[in-house]
Amino acid sequence: QVQLIVSGGGLVQAGGSLRLSCAVSGRTFMPYTMAWFRQAPGKEREFVAAMRWSTANTYYADSVKDRFTISGDTAKNTVFLQMNSLNADHTALYYCALRAGWPRRGTADEYEYDYWGQGTQVTVSS
Repeated sequence: QVQLIVSGGGLVQAGGSLRLSCAVSGRTFMPYTMAWFRQAPGKEREFVAAMRWSTANTYYADSVKDRFTISGDTAKNTVFLQMNSLNADHTALYYCALRAGWPRRGTADEYEYDYWGQGTQVTVSS
């Protein structure tokens, strides 16, 4: 059973930074894809960033490309989302997700992912 444990959310002022962590436990099969999604109040869940674990190739939503960085620590089996220059638009519940292999319909399709962590709230105050 795969479990994803998310941490690192919180309240931050506009212009600040946060780093989210997603620790993977349980039996996983290489290669796999890790991703971050978010859901703002009243909106649908949307793709933020993804990483192909075996190659470290990364993919981003256009809206976060210059501000957010996804990375991984293979020794700790943990994926991170470094978020810089935050503003109120980034306020959301952030989730990490995992799927074995590469998403056939692309990294942004949430239905491609088999495992989800609990959400962590990120609130940016202006």
